[in-house]
Amino acid sequence: MNLPLFLSKRIYRDTSDGKQVSRPAVLIAMIGIAIGLAVMIIAVSVVIGFKTEIRNKVIGFGSHIQISNFDAVRSYETRPVLVNDSMMAALSDYEEVKHVQRYSTKPGMIKTDDAFQGMVLKGVGPEFDASFFREHLLEGEIPMFSDSASSNQVVISKTLANKLHLKLGDKIYTYYIQDDVRARRLTIKGIYQTNFSEYDNLFLLTDICMVNRLNGWEKGQVSGVEIAVKDYSKLEETTYRIAADTDNQLDYMGGVYYVRNIEQLNPQIFAWLGLLDLNVWVILILMVGVAGFTMISGLLILIIERTNMIGVLKALGANDLTIRKVFLWFSVFLIGKGMLWGNLIGLTFYFIQMQFGVFKLDPETYYVDTVPVSFSLLHFILINAGTLLAAVLMLLGPSFLITKINPATSMRYE
Repeated sequence: MNLPLFLSKRIYRDTSDGKQVSRPAVLIAMIGIAIGLAVMIIAVSVVIGFKTEIRNKVIGFGSHIQISNFDAVRSYETRPVLVNDSMMAALSDYEEVKHVQRYSTKPGMIKTDDAFQGMVLKGVGPEFDASFFREHLLEGEIPMFSDSASSNQVVISKTLANKLHLKLGDKIYTYYIQDDVRARRLTIKGIYQTNFSEYDNLFLLTDICMVNRLNGWEKGQVSGVEIAVKDYSKLEETTYRIAADTDNQLDYMGGVYYVRNIEQLNPQIFAWLGLLDLNVWVILILMVGVAGFTMISGLLILIIERTNMIGVLKALGANDLTIRKVFLWFSVFLIGKGMLWGNLIGLTFYFIQMQFGVFKLDPETYYVDTVPVSFSLLHFILINAGTLLAAVLMLLGPSFLITKINPATSMRYE
């Protein structure tokens, strides 16, 4: 029989009125564990959810990898590269690539009777994956975009529509300045809203054919190619593989291909998201520390209260290690009960927020209108295992107090 485990169970189940000193301390320790674990679950789920939401929005506007002209870096007034069917097929043949689509951009201005607004007209072809914009579509529909004819239809953001007092079905006049001023009248076919103001204030979607005509490009010339990958964790590896085969290559019209991924295109955004990981680690360390120290205080009070029992066990031949194991097992029971409540609180918050979005945010500041949450079984296991391990390890030191208790004096201890 495992004597330490047996004795720890007896102590844990002891409800006698004579042992009341340690009950408040034990209760506080369990509450500390529960609150600490709940805060850790909430913090990790919110940070992961926020990072995922922002990352998905950035990727939705620009995909995972872009191939454009080297001479057009960080400019919406792009220079073209040649992208024909054979290049599209070659890019699709990479094992890690999920989807390939062309795009062209043209900066311009929307003008109404009483306002005007700068914008970027983004043209896409029939292979365009519109799932991201459909997910955030508020009104209307996503047109069938073409690379051979112009429908003069656009999808505009709710932000721009509100600024210019536009609604679905309105006709808008857009102007583009190059060697001269060119105008196009477009019909609003759909209105989307991602709450990502950096892009909502900028992009209009239309046919790639019209944008290429505005740019005066030859057939097959586009601003670039957007590539979606199957596994985001392999983004860097996939980028370098494609870059090794494509970077600095010349098309027959003199364009130079240049490969960059979404993190290289938006270093400020991803650096900011990376800083959130530091916040999570600070929260985790603080919560584990608080939970651990409350358990230490509870254990010390319990040892002092059970001094007489410790003396009797030593007198009967139990060594210090066996007695320490008794109190460590007892601590594991308390930690487990606290973790059970902590998991219940944390997961309840997670599922309520995921289903109902109870807690709101200002989208102008945070790019999302509700607190996003995301979690996985792996994170859940790691948080629970880490909390249990850290708390038990922190109790090893205080348990050495047992070795200082003398049987002769402790049995007279009241």
